[in-house]
Amino acid sequence: MKAPRITLDQWKILQAVIDHGGYAQAAQALHCSQSSVSYNIARMQEQLAMPLLRIEGRKAVLTATGEILLRRSRQLTADASQLEALAQHIQEGWEAEVRLVVDVAYPSQKIVQALQAFKPLSHGCRVLLREEVLSGAEELLRDGVADIAISGVDITGYLPIELGTITFIAVAHQQHPLHQLQRTLTAHDLRAHMQVVVRDSGKRQPRDVGWLGAEQRWTVASLATSAEFIRAGLGFAWLPEHMVSADLSSGLLKQLPLQTSAVRHQPFYLYSHKDKPLGKAAQILVDCIRASALPVQGSVTD
Repeated sequence: MKAPRITLDQWKILQAVIDHGGYAQAAQALHCSQSSVSYNIARMQEQLAMPLLRIEGRKAVLTATGEILLRRSRQLTADASQLEALAQHIQEGWEAEVRLVVDVAYPSQKIVQALQAFKPLSHGCRVLLREEVLSGAEELLRDGVADIAISGVDITGYLPIELGTITFIAVAHQQHPLHQLQRTLTAHDLRAHMQVVVRDSGKRQPRDVGWLGAEQRWTVASLATSAEFIRAGLGFAWLPEHMVSADLSSGLLKQLPLQTSAVRHQPFYLYSHKDKPLGKAAQILVDCIRASALPVQGSVTD
């Protein structure tokens, strides 16, 4: 790649001429001589083989080409400043990126709130976000692929920070045959119908979830797909309340009148890598996640 002929300092000089209204004013703002400003502008125009400025009276005015290049140069110098600031922050102990893995059942709205709060405090630190199901988050944390994990799984050997409770509700389409029975449903009733379950994204010890008495199952890769199956009347499932609250309100989906509880409360936790202390950015992100956390409810019920 050919090296650029115009330096960042030269682009800053052009910006100063326009921002401060002339060569003399730019020289004063940049603490250099007016001749230095004039020389650099002339050199830029020579190297680019095109005029960037024209003089109208005593004022330097951009040409049409100069306007385009000035606008692009501002982004260039801003990016360079941000890059230098990031290098300084890394030297001071800030990470360049934080790797966050989140179970898909955790409300995405809460993650958005946390990231909105984190962004102005991040000093340019990137967040690499992955979504997993059940033991998938645990595996990434244990393998060192994630710095922070949000999971409903009790990860042995890691100190959890409770983030609150997610309510799962057994639901089916309003026209589903189970609702047509118009009575309390037994385990025998459920066995005759299709259950939609989400596949564990973990590879080593995937967990089988849902009601294990279901002999007929659709297995899907995400909760979003599971919800779509249920809305289409393709079975029944336990789904997070925050995902189906609008469907329940509209009557499209209805809670199943189970003989045992149709509602389960699952605590969710935040974990960090036990063998690697959190950096400054990761700790701030943890604080933002905790600040946006769910309300704490009861423990899991059958």
